[in-house]
Amino acid sequence: MLLALHKPYGVLSQFTPEPGSRWRTLAEFGLPKNVYALGRLDADSEGLLLLSDEAGLNSRLLDPEHGHRREYWVQVERIPSDETLAQLARGVTIGDYRTQPCRARRLEPAPALPPRDPPIRARKNVPDCWLALELSEGKNRQVRRMTAAVGHPTLRLVRARIGALALESLGLAPGRWRELTRAEREAVFAG
Repeated sequence: MLLALHKPYGVLSQFTPEPGSRWRTLAEFGLPKNVYALGRLDADSEGLLLLSDEAGLNSRLLDPEHGHRREYWVQVERIPSDETLAQLARGVTIGDYRTQPCRARRLEPAPALPPRDPPIRARKNVPDCWLALELSEGKNRQVRRMTAAVGHPTLRLVRARIGALALESLGLAPGRWRELTRAEREAVFAG
C-alpha cells in the first residue's frame, strides 16, 4: 500500500516521539499499522509525505542514483535576483558538501496554501518571495541550508511534488491522508 499524507507543520516524520520533544508524531493521524515514512520532512516543514508497508520503495524513491525528483516550495526573505537563482541551480556549498545541480525558479503568483499554524514571522520592512526548488537529492535540512547559503533564509517550506505526483492534485488538507490510486502511484515513479 502507498499512502499520501499532507504533513502539517509541527509533526515529526515518525511514529515514536523523541524524548522531551515538543513536536507531534504521525501516530495521531490514524494511519494503518505497519506503514513507515518514505523519506523525511523536518517537523518545521510541511507538505507531501509518502508512507508505505512495501519494502524497497525507500531506496527506489530516495537514492540519488535513481535521480528521482522532488519539488519544494520555499518562502524566503527578500527577493532573490536571477543570478542568485542561477547560483542555486548550479549548486551551492553547504558545510563541506556541494549540492547537485537543481531547478530553481520564482513562483509567481505565490502558491495558494492554507495558513500555517503558527504563522510565519513576518517583518514589515523585509519583503518575501516564493521559490520552487526541484532536487534529486535530500541531505539533512538541505533546502533551508541552500537558501541560507545564498542570503535568503527560509520562512516556510512545503514539499509540493514527488515525481509527477503533486500535492495540489490530491486535494488533501493538512493532516489528511489517503491511499494512492494506481495512476497516482505511477505518477510518483514518473518524472
